[in-house]
Amino acid sequence: MIWNEEFETLPREALEALQLKRLQATVERVYVNVPFYKKKFDEQGVTPADIKSLSDLQKLPFTVKNDLRDNYPFGLFSVPMSRVVRVHGSSGTTGKPIVVGYTKRDIDTWAELMARTLTCAGIHRGDIVHNAYGYGLFTGGLGAHYGAEKIGASVIPISGGNTKRQITIMKDFAPTAITCTPSYLLHLADVAKDMGFDPAVDFNIRAGCFGAEPWSEKMRDQLEKIFNLDAVDIYGLTEVIGPGVSSGCLEAKSGLHVFEDHFIPEIIDPETGEVLPDGEKGELVFTSITKEAFPVIRYRTRDITSLNPTPCVCGRTFKRMERITGRSDDMLIIRGVNVFPSQIESVLMDIEGIEPHYQLIVDREGTLDTLEVRVEVNEKIFSDEVKQLESLERKVTNDIKETIGTTCRCKLVEPKSIPRSEGKAQRVIDKRSI
Repeated sequence: MIWNEEFETLPREALEALQLKRLQATVERVYVNVPFYKKKFDEQGVTPADIKSLSDLQKLPFTVKNDLRDNYPFGLFSVPMSRVVRVHGSSGTTGKPIVVGYTKRDIDTWAELMARTLTCAGIHRGDIVHNAYGYGLFTGGLGAHYGAEKIGASVIPISGGNTKRQITIMKDFAPTAITCTPSYLLHLADVAKDMGFDPAVDFNIRAGCFGAEPWSEKMRDQLEKIFNLDAVDIYGLTEVIGPGVSSGCLEAKSGLHVFEDHFIPEIIDPETGEVLPDGEKGELVFTSITKEAFPVIRYRTRDITSLNPTPCVCGRTFKRMERITGRSDDMLIIRGVNVFPSQIESVLMDIEGIEPHYQLIVDREGTLDTLEVRVEVNEKIFSDEVKQLESLERKVTNDIKETIGTTCRCKLVEPKSIPRSEGKAQRVIDKRSI
């Protein structure tokens, strides 16, 4: 199923011609209207007239998160506030919040992109969408909401929290689709079971769009089994537009289609900034080419992935980005070894008796970094003899070492002892900076 066949199946030559036209217009607009970009371009010795081909994008400077914070709140808006109809932002837990704006046309574009996203997951008119992404300054809730309405689905705007009430509504309202973070869906499953429900039998959900945090293929398998649904990975970020930047598809479930008629993706070496060819893994960079109020030029997402230009069985012609394996700024370096939480998650999901709830505790003993993996086991395993628990701990430790190449400590903990999240799960606790 494809929402907008005209654009989603464009031949590559036509798509790239459209991208260049929109890129040139965007570069001209920010150069004229955003002092930050004019200064950056001038320092780089580049003007809008220098952008004659898509390859010329590499002449433009990068934008990083601190640039957005330094221009807080509205310094990067390219239109006057009289044209801004919506403001969203990040939580600002690690500094000044990121603030982004939308014109009326931007909101319409966003709804279009989320309509594509939901359609990728097989959600359509007649579905009832249980939207458990947070509403408010966070972009997730309203992004999914307007997309669902655009395709003609019914929306339950439940937002996050009040989990027991959510379970009751999932039973009584019989939604057929759900949108939330994958970690929150796991929490919903736990609470549903405590309330006497079997998520695979007692609910009517057949499809879901899950994103806002990295998650593994093994986690997808587990979610699909628990709820008896099809789980599609979606991607977005506040700085670019919110959710709706790329989406997996039901037909392939292999990579996420970047909506390239609105965003130009690049993969760069995170250390040198060099652009890497398709297929090589590196840091994802986006340039928005239709956003009016808050366009970004070569925004460094810090997300690690690669691009796949191979045509998809679903018929869409956009490049696919592989599942996010982690973030360059969240990557753990343990005794010289690069470690991503998703690597450890994949190992844990393969071990019988392990629950999909874990935390990584990073600390330092003397001059050496240490990694402790705390992971829940199911009730049966936890009540087993100490020797069996010790044997399972050794297995987890050995399997993780074989995968990541460094030693960790494993601590098996009782069910429901690791804090649950109603939004993004906190997988890593780094005590080295405390």
